[in-house]
Amino acid sequence: MQSTQQSPRSAARQGTALGDRIRVPRSAVRAGVARRDITPPVGIRAKNWGPADWERSEGAHRPFTLTALALTGADERPRVLLAVDGTWWRRVADERGVREAILGGLGLAPDQLMLSLSHTHAGAVLCAADAHLPGGELIPGYLEAIAAAGVAAGREALDAAGEGLIEWTHGRCTLAADRELDLDGRALVGCNPEGESDDTVVVGRVSVDGAVRAVLVNYACHPTTLAWQNREVSPDYVGAMRETVEAATGAACLFVQGASGELAPREQYTGDVGVADRHGRSLGHAVLAALDALPVPGQELTLDHVVESGAPLAIWTGRPVTADHSAAGVFGAVDLPLRDLPTLDELAEEWKDIDPRSREERLGRARNLREGYIDGATVPHPVWAWRVGDAVLLGHPGEAYSRLQRTLRARFPGTPIVVMNLTNGPGFVYLPTREAYERGAYQSWQTPLAAGALELLEQHACRLVAGLLDAPAS
Repeated sequence: MQSTQQSPRSAARQGTALGDRIRVPRSAVRAGVARRDITPPVGIRAKNWGPADWERSEGAHRPFTLTALALTGADERPRVLLAVDGTWWRRVADERGVREAILGGLGLAPDQLMLSLSHTHAGAVLCAADAHLPGGELIPGYLEAIAAAGVAAGREALDAAGEGLIEWTHGRCTLAADRELDLDGRALVGCNPEGESDDTVVVGRVSVDGAVRAVLVNYACHPTTLAWQNREVSPDYVGAMRETVEAATGAACLFVQGASGELAPREQYTGDVGVADRHGRSLGHAVLAALDALPVPGQELTLDHVVESGAPLAIWTGRPVTADHSAAGVFGAVDLPLRDLPTLDELAEEWKDIDPRSREERLGRARNLREGYIDGATVPHPVWAWRVGDAVLLGHPGEAYSRLQRTLRARFPGTPIVVMNLTNGPGFVYLPTREAYERGAYQSWQTPLAAGALELLEQHACRLVAGLLDAPAS
C-alpha cells in the first residue's frame, strides 16, 4: 500500500495543532531508593483480632519490608518517604519514639519525613505496653529494629540519589469494596454489594539516570484479607502485589495506604493466604497495566505528522520533554472536636455479653486511644504535604474515609495527589462520614472524634494543597 507524508504546516487543523502533546504529569527530582527486611521474629505478639485463640506468631507468609524513597527538588531540602509493612500504632509514645529516632539518625526536621504504614492486620502488635503479654517481650526490640531500618534505608537512599524523574499515572482496580453493610437493623463491617467504592490507583514511576528504579503505588483498601484463623505474620495483599510489580519491572515497589476507612476486599476474614495472594496479584496487574500505558521515561507523545493512507493517519511520536523541578513542603494541624466518650467502665458494661477475648481486645484499643492522645475538648490532627513537581503527597495519621481523597482529586483536577492514611502521628483514629455516625458504624464508635471531623480535615487539607500549588482553596 502506498503512503505519502504531508508537511506539518499544511496538515494543522482547528482544535489540535501539530506539536501538541499528550501530557504526562511529572516531577524532576534527585531520587534514591533503598530497602530493609523488617519481617517480625517468629513468636512475636500478633493478636490483632478479638476471636483469635492464639497470641504468638508461628511463621511468616511473606517478607515484611521497609522501603525508603529519598526526594530532593529545587528547594534543596531532602525529603524521605518510608513505606513500611506494619499494622497500626496503638499508642502515641511508640510512634513518636520510632519516628524521632529516625529523624535524629537522618538529621532531618519533622516536616522532611513521612513514615507510612501499610495497615496489614496480620502483622506484629506495635505496642510496647503489651510487653507483659505472650509474645510482647519481643515488641520493644522490634520497634528498635524498625527505627534502625528506617535510618539505614533512609541514609542509603539519600546517599545514592541521582538525577531522577517521577512520572504519574492512574489505574483502576476493583479489589476494594464498600464495607458498610446493614443487616437486620445492625451496622456490620463487611462487603456491601450495593455500595460504591473508589477504585483509583495512583502510580508513580521513578527513574534515575534513565533507568526505572522504583514504583510508588497508592491505593485505598484495608488489608483485612487474613484474620484470626491465620497464625503467620503477613503483609496481606501488599506482599503479592509488590512481588508481581517487581518481577515485571525490576524496580522496587513502595505501597502507601490510601483513605480506606470504609473500603476492604469483598472476600476477607480468612486464614487462607492464597486469597491474600490472589488479591495482591489483582492490584499488581492493575499497576502494571497503568505503567504500560506510559511512554518511555522522559518522553511524551507529540502529534508529529500526518500520513495519507486509506485514511489520513495522525502520527504521535515520543519526544523528550522537560519536567517541573518545583519542591515544597508544609505541615499544619487542625483542631478536631471530640464526641462525648463513655468511660472504660461503661464500655466494659456495654460489652459484658460478648466473647471475653473480643471484649478485652476492644477495651485495650479504647484504653490505648485515651493514653497520650486526648487532652481537652479538641485534639490537634497533623497533616504533612509535599509538592514534588506536578504532584502532591499528603499524609496524616488517621483512618479517613475515601471521601478525603476523592474531594482532593476533584478539587485539584490534573494534579496527581497521593493521599496516605496512617502516616506519622499522633491520632490513629477513624474519620468517618456523617452518614457513618447516623447508621452507628463501628468506625463511628471506635473513634473519639465527633461527627464533622472529616469535613474539617478535608477543608484543612485543601488549604494546604492550594498553598503548595498557589491555587484558591475552594
